[in-house]
Amino acid sequence: RIQILFESEAMFRLCSARRLTSLCSKYFSVSSVPIYGKINDSILGALENIVGKDNITTSESARNLHGTDESYHPTHAPDAVATPLTTDQVSDLMKLCNAERIPVTPFGTGTGFEGGVTALHGGLCIALHKMTEIVSVNTTDFDATVRAGVTRHALNDWIRADGLQFPIDPGAGASICGMCATSASGTNAVRYGTMRENVLNLEVVLADGTVVHTAGEGRRPKKTSCGYNLTNTFVGSEGTLGIITQATVRLHGIPEATAAAISSFPSISEAVETVVQILQCGLPMARIEFLNPAMITACNKFSNLGLDVAPTLFLEFTGSESSVEEQALFAEDLCTGNNGQNFKWATDHSEREHLWKARHNCWYVFHMSACTSLR
Repeated sequence: RIQILFESEAMFRLCSARRLTSLCSKYFSVSSVPIYGKINDSILGALENIVGKDNITTSESARNLHGTDESYHPTHAPDAVATPLTTDQVSDLMKLCNAERIPVTPFGTGTGFEGGVTALHGGLCIALHKMTEIVSVNTTDFDATVRAGVTRHALNDWIRADGLQFPIDPGAGASICGMCATSASGTNAVRYGTMRENVLNLEVVLADGTVVHTAGEGRRPKKTSCGYNLTNTFVGSEGTLGIITQATVRLHGIPEATAAAISSFPSISEAVETVVQILQCGLPMARIEFLNPAMITACNKFSNLGLDVAPTLFLEFTGSESSVEEQALFAEDLCTGNNGQNFKWATDHSEREHLWKARHNCWYVFHMSACTSLR
């Protein structure tokens, strides 16, 4: 056993990476076997046997499409793209790739901003968009179980007639299992929390192909005080611990009435102080977002809002019609007390949707070359 003692910080700094590498190569053998395997014709044939010839592709366009998301990170294309239809197929793909040392990158809808789907080492991309089954909706227990390809829009369309909603809104047409993997949040987080608070159970395929259910197969527990909280271990794991193929999530009732409001302020500190006072007073806010002048400029240019270019709060209230009006008037008093200006609120659905769509579209504005001056 070799012990290297660094007697001082100066000594540590002098020990360069090159000297460490030389020392390690002197005493330890370095394997010449590459870390990752490559997808050859034989492995490609095995992949086709698992998912079918129509569900595996090596075309350049498909590989490039699955090698990037909506972030600024450059494209790193996988060597092949497989689109399984079942959890068993995902498991078989993982078993094969594990045996052949093929790197795997899961892909949902590609709406992430972190670059997590970029295949830095090539390998296989497992695209889950064809797994679109809504397994169950329990209207009395307020939960639903969905496969990996179900988007939040699809689930909300399915449950709207029952007076239910899945409120986590990251502003994109993301898949629910992808939202679990990234621990997505959004403008509703102040009221409903993030994905971490709204996931009850996950079905996950591990690197060796093992299928696990983090809260037990078929279970929908509302509490996590007994045993390990495996569910939240995988929420936010970005696909590094396993591939989420099924999720059971909480549902919430659709409020009777909703109102949106905006107010501008002379300074950022006054806008922030208003938010603090609103939360201290216990107003049941559905959404509350702060936009600085650069973001307001972006909203005005991209969505034609015509707002004053100043620090601005976007707010939303929910409840009964009378309570929504009460909340809006109380919030207006707090805004006015902090020199808020042009407080406006509306209950019209189209006006509210236009306001929040403008907020969500700010990201795309900053990626447009015509708006580089806004940065």
